[in-house]
Amino acid sequence: MQKATQKVAPNSESGSATPLELANTLRPVITRLARRLRQQDHTGLGPTMTAALGSIAKHGGPTHGELAAIEQVAPPTITAVVGKMEKLGLVERVVDATDRRVTRILVTPAGIDQLDGVRSRRTSWLASQLSTLTDDERRRLADAADVLAKLVLVADGAS
Repeated sequence: MQKATQKVAPNSESGSATPLELANTLRPVITRLARRLRQQDHTGLGPTMTAALGSIAKHGGPTHGELAAIEQVAPPTITAVVGKMEKLGLVERVVDATDRRVTRILVTPAGIDQLDGVRSRRTSWLASQLSTLTDDERRRLADAADVLAKLVLVADGAS
């Protein structure tokens, strides 16, 4: 098991880690951090519903097909997830005003409250973890956050 303070092994030629070395170091750390953040939810919704609810709020009324593509799951899975969220009062299905054949999924006020609570708990937990770092470590992490955000944009196809 790797220690949290272990540094990436530098490449002897360039003095920095290769992309593969860095990926092997970052992947398990990011995975564990994401898991710890999800554990703060305390909603009983599970990661699939929580992620779908966040995507619905972010994308402002996607169709079932659009949501399935965003979440990268099969349409029947999204239909089931939306049905459960609708029963919980977190979302509602609304017929599109311009094309009555299309149904859009919208977050309800209860869904917004649920998302706000999840985000607040996750942020509070992360802030408490960050408070254990030194000022220098927090500065370095802030610098790394910009780079990690760029990786996400590249992966999402943005430039």
